[in-house]
Amino acid sequence: MYAVVETGGKQYRVEPGDTLSVEKVAGEVGSLLELKQVRLVQGEDGLVVGRPWVEQACVTAKIIRQGRTRSITIFKKKRRKNYRRTKGHRQAFTQLQITDIKTA
Repeated sequence: MYAVVETGGKQYRVEPGDTLSVEKVAGEVGSLLELKQVRLVQGEDGLVVGRPWVEQACVTAKIIRQGRTRSITIFKKKRRKNYRRTKGHRQAFTQLQITDIKTA
């Protein structure tokens, strides 16, 4: 059984037991999270495609970790103009472990 869920503007194919990193979601480490924006479910009943969401479908996940990715450097330069700018960025993420996929 698997499902395609949308969170943070991206879509992920998940199965029970999978671990994935998504855009930061509010919540404490160890708490359960319900992802209700399910686009597709493949189960015992066959393939169910939502328009745009599958009604009464829900993916339950446990928050394993809240963190930030490694730093990236943004550097801008215009030649012969003495223009240089350096900036850094670290993206926040949430690591989830999928526990269950419910379809009704």
